[in-house]
Amino acid sequence: MQNDNAGIADNIKQLRDLIADAAALSGRSPDDIKLVAAAKTKPVDLIMQAVAAGVDAVGENRVQEMLEKRSKNAYDGAPLHFIGHLQSNKISKIVGVCDLIESVSSKTLVELIGKKASSLGIVQDILIEVNIGREPQKSGIMPEQTEEILYFASQTPGINVLGLMAIPPIIDKKVTTCYYYDTMFKLFVDMGAKKYDNVSVRLLSMGMSDSYIDAIHAGSNMVRIGSALFGRR
Repeated sequence: MQNDNAGIADNIKQLRDLIADAAALSGRSPDDIKLVAAAKTKPVDLIMQAVAAGVDAVGENRVQEMLEKRSKNAYDGAPLHFIGHLQSNKISKIVGVCDLIESVSSKTLVELIGKKASSLGIVQDILIEVNIGREPQKSGIMPEQTEEILYFASQTPGINVLGLMAIPPIIDKKVTTCYYYDTMFKLFVDMGAKKYDNVSVRLLSMGMSDSYIDAIHAGSNMVRIGSALFGRR
């Protein structure tokens, strides 16, 4: 991948080609896979280049950074996702600003997002974050809690659940990484079979720069790519 500014469009083209190959191997169309540019620490001009080159969305991890870039029109032309750890005291700043909040990891956050969205007269799209590796240092619900929180969200005004998100453990053994991806996809399929109001489990956000190919093979349909798109920091 290119690392200079002029190479971003080329990087995205290469990513699209690799995504298309991975999609084909999993029996899907390239159009089934959404490419989210993970833009943490990236300057406005590079984000604009990524949007112009046709990424499906831009994802940010930090609320203040996101708001500053948004004030400079960094995301114009692409949906904006929040993909970082979500603190309850930041909810009022992102509801109605982000098209999709990917990292909703508790009933409390569901309830607070719903209240804020309802006060604005809108419905906020979210994903439920699952701690598939059961890592104590990471946010996310335990896999066995997924059905319970989906039902809770279905009863919460102002909320629309579009699917699940996961960040599997960083490990060396590829076979183990794929185990987490496969486990997450099975949960995604199981939850997709549930029939709840305001819940449509159709997005599985899983896979980053070093693992998106394996994630797509396992069934992910949304990948969050930073360094492979923008270049290493």
